[in-house]
Amino acid sequence: MKVLLIYCHPRPDSFSAALRDAAIEALTNSGHAVTLRDLYAEGFEPVLSETERGRYYAEDSDRGAVADHIAALQATDALVLVYPTWWFGLPAMLKGWIDRVWLPGIAFHLAGPGDLQPRLTNIRRLVVVTTYGSPRWLLWLIGWPDWRVFRQGIRPLCAPRCRLDWLALTGMDSCPPERRLRFIAMIKAKLAKI
Repeated sequence: MKVLLIYCHPRPDSFSAALRDAAIEALTNSGHAVTLRDLYAEGFEPVLSETERGRYYAEDSDRGAVADHIAALQATDALVLVYPTWWFGLPAMLKGWIDRVWLPGIAFHLAGPGDLQPRLTNIRRLVVVTTYGSPRWLLWLIGWPDWRVFRQGIRPLCAPRCRLDWLALTGMDSCPPERRLRFIAMIKAKLAKI
């Protein structure tokens, strides 16, 4: 299976980097072809410019600035996102990647009022590997906002038949090293079965 792994963290020594490496190891050991896109390392520009926004709905417009990201997204069977959840949401860099790459004509087609047609039907699996500083009870209390964006928004609108796997470590701010190691082992075990 072709796997596109989008990694989003500014520090190379982060726990997210260890999760990225564990994911790549498990996927490649299982025989998958993994393409890594490290948004910070490649200097991805997350800001949707005035020009891009102006031609956003023109499906035939020039998308050259993000063409390689679009091609990778359209060619993948599985998408794995590795990022920390900050303030109950995606890091700005990752949100910007979605804004600039998951475009009309690419992720979906607007055929008319109320008629949105999914276009990323090539994606059979969507896996999110993330961490939360907050404890699980607080995430339940506020409704897991980032999970809801993927589960009730992005997946059904763009790739409705794909399976969503949410692999999350909560309480990161007070997490002992043993728990982090167990989470890494769980990531390897889960991704080895994809």
